[in-house]
Amino acid sequence: MRLVIVSGLSGSGKSIALHVLEDIGYYCIDNMPAGLLKSVIDEVTSGDGKATNLLAVGVDARNRRQDLEALPQLIGELRQQGVQTDLLFLQSSDDVLLKRYSETRRRHPLAGHGTALRAAIENEREMLSVILNSADLIIDTSRTSIYELADTIRERIDRRKTGALSVLIESFGFKNGIPADADFVFDLRCLPNPYWTVELRGLTGRDQEVAGFLDAQPAFVAMYEDIFRFLKRWIPEYDAVHRGYLTVAIGCTGGQHRSVYMTEKLATALREIHDPVLTRHNEITTHPISKT
Repeated sequence: MRLVIVSGLSGSGKSIALHVLEDIGYYCIDNMPAGLLKSVIDEVTSGDGKATNLLAVGVDARNRRQDLEALPQLIGELRQQGVQTDLLFLQSSDDVLLKRYSETRRRHPLAGHGTALRAAIENEREMLSVILNSADLIIDTSRTSIYELADTIRERIDRRKTGALSVLIESFGFKNGIPADADFVFDLRCLPNPYWTVELRGLTGRDQEVAGFLDAQPAFVAMYEDIFRFLKRWIPEYDAVHRGYLTVAIGCTGGQHRSVYMTEKLATALREIHDPVLTRHNEITTHPISKT
């Protein structure tokens, strides 16, 4: 059986994630009490001809604190029983969440009894911290459209093979901040920048002219080899402990040239030794995730 637990901050896209999972065949239950999880699994897998092997449940901060704190242990027990369980956590920055609630005029679930919206968001972060720390996959939707989130759910969760480690290498620009979902972050800002070559300025790391420029830089080649050796050494270790997801962020100043080409170059090499390896370019494309 495959179980996906969707949690995270209110307004970060949990409902969208569940809708996507429902569209691809999961039996979905939103706002479920965490303490009932085992009972629900028994119910939906009963042999009455309507059993399902794909279940997704939404768990949020309206649960009792003790049930939230017990969830990581419960997940461990389910895995020991053979239930492939992924814990997905969605989050966004406070400013983005405030804007979303302002635009939709919806009430935050913890904002009752005179509690201000910002305080409610802070309370929710604190309550869900134990789930965040145990999450298999964290997705920050601060700069993500609903279409990008849907693509991410399909590529990273639905198409992940049973027991396989899904590796995502993403490029980004430091000027827009470090991706909150990254497990490893590599900084390329010390390398020669194609931006300062006029004929390369309007291109990206996907263009051959930029690739040629960077491959001619000894510092770029040396950093590529160092990062590749590091990932080649440690990806099998994450795979060996049954980690579901690993996200590697490669950053340069604007996220247009150096980080994009490094991401593509690393992904091409890693696909020779591991599957799946996905790429995402946060600054240069509308629907960023790619598996080729």
